[in-house]
Amino acid sequence: MTKYKQYFQEMLSGNQVVFDDFKKIHDQFATDRMKYQEEFNRQGEVVVEIIHDWEKRLCARMEGGKNGVYSANLSEKFKDEIKKVYPQIDLVGVKLSFAA
Repeated sequence: MTKYKQYFQEMLSGNQVVFDDFKKIHDQFATDRMKYQEEFNRQGEVVVEIIHDWEKRLCARMEGGKNGVYSANLSEKFKDEIKKVYPQIDLVGVKLSFAA
Protein backbone atom coordinates (compact mmCIF):
# COMPACT_ATOMS: atom_id res chain seq x y z
CA MET A 1 0.00 0.00 0.00
CA THR A 2 1.31 3.44 -0.87
CA LYS A 3 2.20 5.83 1.92
CA TYR A 4 -0.56 8.36 1.16
CA LYS A 5 -3.21 5.61 1.13
CA GLN A 6 -1.85 4.23 4.38
CA TYR A 7 -2.04 7.68 6.00
CA PHE A 8 -5.55 8.12 4.63
CA GLN A 9 -6.67 4.83 6.19
CA GLU A 10 -4.99 5.66 9.50
CA MET A 11 -6.65 9.09 9.52
CA LEU A 12 -10.09 7.57 8.95
CA SER A 13 -9.69 4.77 11.48
CA GLY A 14 -8.23 7.07 14.13
CA ASN A 15 -11.15 9.49 13.78
CA GLN A 16 -13.89 7.09 12.73
CA VAL A 17 -16.76 8.69 14.66
CA VAL A 18 -15.96 12.18 13.34
CA PHE A 19 -15.68 10.99 9.75
CA ASP A 20 -18.80 8.78 9.99
CA ASP A 21 -20.84 11.71 11.30
CA PHE A 22 -19.44 13.98 8.61
CA LYS A 23 -20.26 11.44 5.89
CA LYS A 24 -23.93 11.60 6.87
CA ILE A 25 -24.13 15.39 6.68
CA HIS A 26 -21.90 15.40 3.58
CA ASP A 27 -24.35 13.18 1.73
CA GLN A 28 -27.31 15.26 2.88
CA PHE A 29 -25.51 18.43 1.81
CA ALA A 30 -24.96 16.94 -1.64
CA THR A 31 -28.75 16.63 -2.06
CA ASP A 32 -29.81 19.97 -0.51
CA ARG A 33 -26.99 22.47 -0.07
CA MET A 34 -29.05 25.32 1.37
CA LYS A 35 -30.77 23.21 4.03
CA TYR A 36 -27.63 21.49 5.31
CA GLN A 37 -25.04 24.21 4.68
CA GLU A 38 -24.63 25.37 8.29
CA GLU A 39 -24.21 21.89 9.77
CA PHE A 40 -21.96 20.82 6.89
CA ASN A 41 -19.66 23.79 7.52
CA ARG A 42 -19.66 23.27 11.28
CA GLN A 43 -18.74 19.59 11.11
CA GLY A 44 -16.55 20.16 8.09
CA GLU A 45 -14.26 22.56 9.97
CA VAL A 46 -13.27 19.78 12.36
CA VAL A 47 -12.75 17.33 9.50
CA VAL A 48 -10.64 19.80 7.50
CA GLU A 49 -8.42 20.40 10.55
CA ILE A 50 -7.87 16.65 10.90
CA ILE A 51 -7.11 16.36 7.17
CA HIS A 52 -4.58 19.21 7.31
CA ASP A 53 -2.89 17.64 10.33
CA TRP A 54 -2.50 14.29 8.53
CA GLU A 55 -1.37 15.99 5.34
CA LYS A 56 1.38 17.75 7.31
CA ARG A 57 2.44 14.44 8.83
CA LEU A 58 2.61 12.89 5.38
CA CYS A 59 4.65 15.65 3.76
CA ALA A 60 6.60 17.10 6.72
CA ARG A 61 10.06 15.80 5.88
CA MET A 62 9.85 16.45 2.16
CA GLU A 63 9.12 20.18 2.00
CA GLY A 64 12.63 21.48 1.47
CA GLY A 65 15.04 21.07 -1.39
CA LYS A 66 14.61 18.67 -4.26
CA ASN A 67 11.69 16.85 -2.62
CA GLY A 68 9.41 19.91 -2.74
CA VAL A 69 7.77 18.85 -6.01
CA TYR A 70 7.39 15.29 -4.78
CA SER A 71 5.76 16.60 -1.61
CA ALA A 72 3.25 18.64 -3.62
CA ASN A 73 2.40 15.61 -5.75
CA LEU A 74 2.02 13.42 -2.67
CA SER A 75 -0.25 16.02 -1.09
CA GLU A 76 -2.43 16.09 -4.23
CA LYS A 77 -2.72 12.29 -4.25
CA PHE A 78 -3.74 12.37 -0.59
CA LYS A 79 -6.39 15.01 -1.31
CA ASP A 80 -7.64 13.04 -4.32
CA GLU A 81 -8.09 10.02 -2.07
CA ILE A 82 -10.18 12.14 0.31
CA LYS A 83 -12.29 13.52 -2.56
CA LYS A 84 -13.17 9.99 -3.65
CA VAL A 85 -15.09 9.55 -0.38
CA TYR A 86 -16.02 13.21 0.26
CA PRO A 87 -16.40 14.95 -3.12
CA GLN A 88 -17.96 18.06 -1.50
CA ILE A 89 -15.04 18.61 0.92
CA ASP A 90 -13.81 21.68 -0.96
CA LEU A 91 -17.09 23.45 -0.14
CA VAL A 92 -16.49 23.45 3.62
CA GLY A 93 -16.63 27.05 4.78
CA VAL A 94 -18.21 28.36 1.58
CA LYS A 95 -21.35 30.42 2.14
CA LEU A 96 -23.85 29.55 -0.56
CA SER A 97 -26.68 31.83 -1.55
CA PHE A 98 -29.08 31.40 -4.42
CA ALA A 99 -31.06 34.30 -5.81
CA ALA A 100 -34.72 33.52 -6.42
